[in-house]
Amino acid sequence: MAPWQPLLDWWFGPSGSAEQSAAEKHSLWFGKRDDQDAEARERFGSLVEQALAGDLLDWSADPRGWLANVLLLDQLPRMIHRDTPLAFAGDAQARALVEEGITLGWDRRLSPLQRVFIYLVFEHAENHLQQIRSVQLFAELSEGSSATERELFAGFLDYAQQHQRVIERFGRFPHRNEILGRVSTADELRFLAEPGSRF
Repeated sequence: MAPWQPLLDWWFGPSGSAEQSAAEKHSLWFGKRDDQDAEARERFGSLVEQALAGDLLDWSADPRGWLANVLLLDQLPRMIHRDTPLAFAGDAQARALVEEGITLGWDRRLSPLQRVFIYLVFEHAENHLQQIRSVQLFAELSEGSSATERELFAGFLDYAQQHQRVIERFGRFPHRNEILGRVSTADELRFLAEPGSRF
């Protein structure tokens, strides 16, 4: 078994339809539960540290290993180090890894659902151009989805567009300000008081 396979099995579950995987794993991907964060820390915390130290770059010689490395840099720190600056410690490395892999065409060798977690790296960026790219990539995924999965991928596109609008308005994600020790503007504070303003 490839060293990255336990992580991919945990993250995506048994191979099946994207809709089935999303239904089973939605809480893991987008929920905020202490038990899930603890499981991520216990099972994969050491791999996250290795990825952050740049010790798993050899995984990226394989598209699935590349995907796993991206998860270790982008998704799992947000769970393991939730509500601390370390939650975003792997973002720059993840973006560089994604850029390199897309240049090699690695994303095209993954399933559409797996590609979601590659393109989320751009959605997480506090950068206008990367947000535009995120929306373009999610639009492409949505347009290419099957009839049965159209609603699922349209939802991913909608979230990408919401993130882009926040960056267009503020140039950053206001909900990260407190965690990162940034002072919020009056406009940002008004925004944060609105329902659904925190991703």
